[in-house]
Amino acid sequence: MPTALVNGINLYYELHGPQDAEVLVLSNGIMMSTASWAFQTAELVKHMRVLLYDCRGMWKSDHPQGPYSMEQHTDDLKGLLDALGIQQAHIGGISYGAEISMLFAIRYPQYTRSLIVMDGVSEIHPLLKGQTYPWLMAAKNNDPELLLRTSYHLNFAEEWIRANQTFIDNSVARYAEIDMAALAELMKAFYNLDFTNQLLQIKVPTLLIVGESDLIKGREYAEIIASHIPQAEFAIIPQAGHAVCLEKPAMVNTLLIGFVKKHMSVPE
Repeated sequence: MPTALVNGINLYYELHGPQDAEVLVLSNGIMMSTASWAFQTAELVKHMRVLLYDCRGMWKSDHPQGPYSMEQHTDDLKGLLDALGIQQAHIGGISYGAEISMLFAIRYPQYTRSLIVMDGVSEIHPLLKGQTYPWLMAAKNNDPELLLRTSYHLNFAEEWIRANQTFIDNSVARYAEIDMAALAELMKAFYNLDFTNQLLQIKVPTLLIVGESDLIKGREYAEIIASHIPQAEFAIIPQAGHAVCLEKPAMVNTLLIGFVKKHMSVPE
C-alpha cells in the first residue's frame, strides 16, 4: 500500500497514468475514498496523470487525534506533492476536497497550475450547518446507519436514488467502516471554514462544477465563489445532486479533460 510520510503521519495515495504526463490531484469528499473516483480515473488516465489520496482522518491514511483544520489539510497535500517530486499540478476535488483545493490554491499558488471546484463552498450558511449537523451527531454516537439515513437524500438527486435504492440500502456496511471519531474531527474542521474574502488571491484558471439539484452546496455557493475568482468558468450539471462525480460521471469527465488539457503547460 503506497504511503508517504507527511507532517508526521502516513498519507495513502495512488498515482495513475503516464509518468511523464501533467498531474491532476483529486481530493475526496468527506465520506469518500480514492475508490470513489473510479469512473473518473478510467477516462482521465488517457490524457493525464491522476493523483488520488486520503487526507488525514480518511480511510487508508493515518487517523491522528484532532483537532484537524483545512489549513492542515493543505499543508499535508503540499507535503505529499513534495514527497512525490511533483512541483506543480492541476488541483481539484469535490465538496470537502473542493474546499481543500481552493484553500490550497490560496496558500500554495506556486504549486497550482489550475483549480477545479466541484460542489464546494467558501463559507457556511446556517441552513448548510443545520443540514449536516446530524452527520456530526451520528459520528459522535458511532451510528453508521444514522449517518447514512441523514445524508444520502442530501448527497444524491431523487432520480439517482430511485435507480440505486439497493446500493443505498447496502451502504450501511460501508459506512460502518468509517472511523467515526476521525469523521467528527473532519466535520469540526469543516465548520471552521470561512475564506470567501481570500478568493481574490486565486489567479489561476478555475473551473466550478455544481449539480443542478445539489441541496446542500448548490448554485448559491458556486455563484459566491465565481464572483470572487476572476474569469472562473462555471458549469451546471443537469439533473445531478451533490455527488456529481458518481451521478453524472461522463459529463464530469468531459469537463475535467477539456479544462485540464486547455490549461496544460504545453497544450495537446
